[in-house]
Amino acid sequence: MLIKPREADSSIHIDFVPMVDVLFCLVVFFLLATTIKQAEREMQIALPRAASGSPISAMLREIVVNVDAEGQIIVGGRRMASEDLRTIVKEAAAANPEQKVTVRGDRATAYANVVTVLDICKGSGIQEPYLDTVIEN
Repeated sequence: MLIKPREADSSIHIDFVPMVDVLFCLVVFFLLATTIKQAEREMQIALPRAASGSPISAMLREIVVNVDAEGQIIVGGRRMASEDLRTIVKEAAAANPEQKVTVRGDRATAYANVVTVLDICKGSGIQEPYLDTVIEN
């Protein structure tokens, strides 16, 4: 008696199109999220170097205050006066007592400009304003 072997089931078909669509959506999402996150960090600020630099915590929404080489205060891509900064920081500290503020001073700016921003932060209720630096290579 002759027994015919079963033919391998060749009807199994894996459709890669939905998987590629999902991967494409993920790539686009992460590219956009990274681009938006980096917008604040890409200002023309030359940060000083420090041996113990550390990444900024993203747990709470932080306020990033940039001080350019001329001593201008920039928040969210907008130049502003010291009093405007004081108002923003005071409102944020009132809404969240653990509000984080990062001060990014250009290495070519006078230290007094950075101290002015730090003084505004401390006077507005921020417990620990952070100074941002880059790690030495």
